[in-house]
Amino acid sequence: MSLVRSLEAPPANPGQFDRGFSFSGSDDYEYFTTEKNVHSKNKSRLMQPKKGIICILLSMISIAMFGQQNTFLEKQKTYARVKSAWKNCHVELVSLLKKHHLEEKKLQIFLRAFKKEDELEVWGKNSDSKTFVHLRTYKICAKSGSLGSKIQQGDGQVPEGVYTIDRFNPASSYYLSLGVSYPNKIDLARSAGKDPGGDIFIHGECVTIGCLPMTNEKIEEIYLLAVMAKSAQQSNIPVHFFPFRMEKAQLELALKTKEGKLWGDFWKNLQLVYQYFEDNKAPGTWVKGEGISYKRNG
Repeated sequence: MSLVRSLEAPPANPGQFDRGFSFSGSDDYEYFTTEKNVHSKNKSRLMQPKKGIICILLSMISIAMFGQQNTFLEKQKTYARVKSAWKNCHVELVSLLKKHHLEEKKLQIFLRAFKKEDELEVWGKNSDSKTFVHLRTYKICAKSGSLGSKIQQGDGQVPEGVYTIDRFNPASSYYLSLGVSYPNKIDLARSAGKDPGGDIFIHGECVTIGCLPMTNEKIEEIYLLAVMAKSAQQSNIPVHFFPFRMEKAQLELALKTKEGKLWGDFWKNLQLVYQYFEDNKAPGTWVKGEGISYKRNG
């Protein structure tokens, strides 16, 4: 079943996009080792690195990783709005984590947005755990567009699909903002050569064209949880955008609507992503444009 649909959407007024400072980059560290069979005992000893050297190298890598993450946190806290969020929310958020037996230094988070219900969920887990627990649900303050994903620049639509947080903006035009990795490969295929648009954010204030505005008070908590997770070495923060809470009964009703007739095949596949998390409390990763396969995160 194809996920790619060539759909025409009437042009809308371009959104007001958030183009402030942002932080991005890879936090992936890979350590490769190779071994060669050596017949000579002496050569084998010469070619194998000393354990002490290996320990030193591993220590250096660990220090570098910690240093980069700590630098990210400290740099974020140099911005007035992040400093304010830390003062207003950090103690309460640490208490929330402890309530769920989570540690700040091991924190990983996952976000789920539901367009029809105007809700954004935040889930958390320790890095050495396989399943997430629900932390909080926030009301989305305003919205634009209708059910169905974004297709092109200026259509005013909020995307639907599987994404990650790819930017942190502590000096946003909308107070604080987290960038969403729209467009993904499926979005690009669907746009059929047209400009799919971009600059989708979860941000403060209560105005939007295609983003998720949360108000300044709520974005302080959400942004700070994301900063804490990144500082705890979560390199990819997944965020899933759904048209609605995709229980099968709700999906069946939605398929009978005008939007459902256009987006039915896409929604049926997206429902598998929703159901996977419901069953496993761990998000799968959508990695193919045709059909869906899953890769466990964490």
